[in-house]
Amino acid sequence: MRISSFKKCEIDKTSRVDAQCVLAYVKMGRYSYVGGESHITNAVIGNFVSIGGGCQIGGGSHPIYMVSTSPVFLEGRNIMRKNFAHINYNDVRIVEIGNDVWIGDGCYIKSGVKIGDGAVIGAHAVVTHDVDSYSIVAGCPAREIKKRFSDDIIRKLHNISWWNWCDSDLKKYACFFDSPENLIHAVGENK
Repeated sequence: MRISSFKKCEIDKTSRVDAQCVLAYVKMGRYSYVGGESHITNAVIGNFVSIGGGCQIGGGSHPIYMVSTSPVFLEGRNIMRKNFAHINYNDVRIVEIGNDVWIGDGCYIKSGVKIGDGAVIGAHAVVTHDVDSYSIVAGCPAREIKKRFSDDIIRKLHNISWWNWCDSDLKKYACFFDSPENLIHAVGENK
């Protein structure tokens, strides 16, 4: 079994990355995980994020407005180990994944996409545009199926931002995570 590879990453000590993953320029928050055989490049991943196996997130792009899309005409090192020209092309765009996001197995998320807190990305979805908080999206290309909760509940969950709580507060309120209404009610009375 091949071990995972990391290049210039900041992975929180409470987070996990499964076998055979390749991560480059990734910052990952608390209690998040990445399933096996996923490739993630240029991404900021929030807290409590669940990323399934076989996902492709971020990565490079090619200059479709130039004569050729081949890297042999661009500045810098490339897989071909050959440069016919040294045209400057740097289109690094960061993928931003909010907190408490669930990304199903085999998803592709294009570079530069922003995924809001609490979103759910269905397995094998191809995400080419931003995803709103608490939206459920699926398909190729991914489209919103529905919101997980009402706008009022979404606003209240954002206000309490439980994903930023310390471990002792998480433990204290964990029994109320069975429904957003229960958590909001308990926090409203006690915090």
